[in-house]
Amino acid sequence: MGEVAVERLKTTLSPSHDRVLIRPFIPNDGNRCFRIIGRVMTLSDQAVAQALTVVLSDFKEDHPDIERMLMDNYDRVRQWSLTDLPISEERKKLIGSYFTQEYSLESAALFNPSIVPHPDQSGIPEGCVRFIMSLRATGEGHISSIVFREGMITEDFQVKLRRPTPYVTEPVRSSQGFEKPLFARKLAELDLDNGFSRSVLAELGDSFSIDELRLKVEDLRRKSSNAGDARYSAEAIMTLAYSNYEVTFGPEKRTSEKVIFPSSPSQSNGIEDARFVVFTDDSGERTYYGTYTAYDGKTILPQLIETSDFSTFKFITLNGPAAKNKGMALFPRKIKGSYAMISRQDNENIYIMFSDNIHFWYDPQIIMRPTYSWEYVQMGNCGSPIETEEGWLVLSHGVGPMRKYCIGAFLLDRDDPTRVIGRLKDPLIEPDENEREGYVPNVVYTCGALPFNGKLIIPYAMSDYATRFAIADLGEILKAMDRG
Repeated sequence: MGEVAVERLKTTLSPSHDRVLIRPFIPNDGNRCFRIIGRVMTLSDQAVAQALTVVLSDFKEDHPDIERMLMDNYDRVRQWSLTDLPISEERKKLIGSYFTQEYSLESAALFNPSIVPHPDQSGIPEGCVRFIMSLRATGEGHISSIVFREGMITEDFQVKLRRPTPYVTEPVRSSQGFEKPLFARKLAELDLDNGFSRSVLAELGDSFSIDELRLKVEDLRRKSSNAGDARYSAEAIMTLAYSNYEVTFGPEKRTSEKVIFPSSPSQSNGIEDARFVVFTDDSGERTYYGTYTAYDGKTILPQLIETSDFSTFKFITLNGPAAKNKGMALFPRKIKGSYAMISRQDNENIYIMFSDNIHFWYDPQIIMRPTYSWEYVQMGNCGSPIETEEGWLVLSHGVGPMRKYCIGAFLLDRDDPTRVIGRLKDPLIEPDENEREGYVPNVVYTCGALPFNGKLIIPYAMSDYATRFAIADLGEILKAMDRG
């Protein structure tokens, strides 16, 4: 055993106030919406044109699609219009502007990165690799979303990031279909297998759209003799449906322009700490999966993102008694025919679990407990396991005195990953004098690393504020493991 040399690179990603997102700004009070629209309707056509010119002059440079966005937000509030008479396009856009806001989504922090090879490796120099990195962006109200960066690791292990776009956009949400057996199983796992839900599913086909589901739920709720139970079941069924959805970015959108902002009930207060991994199935097909934590202000729920191209994303609820807590990380392939996942069930120890279906998780078993002084408070994973010839390398985090977070590592048997066969006694990375101050002091943390030509490229967060990179030799990490 020996110490591992870790090189910190100068490249740093810091929060930016400049990158803002257009969001709806719609009061909960319908009467207030009614009054705002009424005030705009009193303006003359000339005053409307002048006011809209100012809006577009101030904001169009940062938001090329702003006129479409203003129309979208007008459509959201048109129900409160006083009249059905035709309204000019200019007046509609001006009304929409009063129900629109800019949101600085990464003004507070840009941290907890994960990194995977880019699906497009064309056009780069020989000996290099292009990557995509996800980051947790936190802005006003401590709401977290997922943003992306792309870059390249050169032959001599330099990290070159592509300059981000000055604006960000949300994807278009599409109507996702549901398969009846899978949806029924998810309802059962949520203890919603009751007379109401069975009646709803009985009147739907083997596959159905969310609109078909919504209409059937509303119809049966109105007809139910037990209004209270029917309302609870109806809301729960639709919450499940809205939490399983698909979004798409246009092909013209650059990677850094894309943001996944909370849009389902379970995510309403944030999408946190995505851990992306390239998963290879038995046929050799590759899919990117990202486990993340959804937060609604009261409850944290581990969830799953699926994509093949980082343009279309499917959001999938995870079910079963072991789908809980933070920090689930998927293995990059099946093991003996089963999906495998590292998890943290009890805020303290590290667990592993297996499943025949990626949606459902049961029977976690503990594989590692806090043992060394720098991890006495808590342990967890720092991203998906990385397959090496010697075993599954897993980066971990440990919490010690003064709530200091450090990054460590351990090794699992390739054929039986319930067996820990190696472990670093000392941290691989701990906060240095330049990393101790930030939004949450004394923390270094990552959601995934990338092996490349015998090295491990580790993007990591500094005190829940900004992100930098480190490089360590894979061979040195494995050699330094305590194999006792």
